[in-house]
Amino acid sequence: MKKSILLKHVTGIQHVGIPTNDIEKTISFYESLGFELKYRVFNEAGNEEVAFLQLKNLVIETYENKKAILHAGAIDHIALDVENIEELFECVRVAGYKLLDKEI
Repeated sequence: MKKSILLKHVTGIQHVGIPTNDIEKTISFYESLGFELKYRVFNEAGNEEVAFLQLKNLVIETYENKKAILHAGAIDHIALDVENIEELFECVRVAGYKLLDKEI
């Protein structure tokens, strides 16, 4: 039953979140692979600089949080594109998944 919740709503991967301790070096690395810097901003709430880089349909969100653990597989999150976030959030809540937040 839980599997069908995502199948109904997910349309693709939005981005992969990768923390860094040096955003300039990280941006430079991904640009050397062919990624293009699409958006860069300072997130005051998280006290971190954030950058989105894109290569075709793959988007990486990197953010300098000074807490990156720097070992293989250190991906913080994978964000999914969905058709109806409100409906999916309610389905996930009702299904009993552990939620980090009480609202979207």
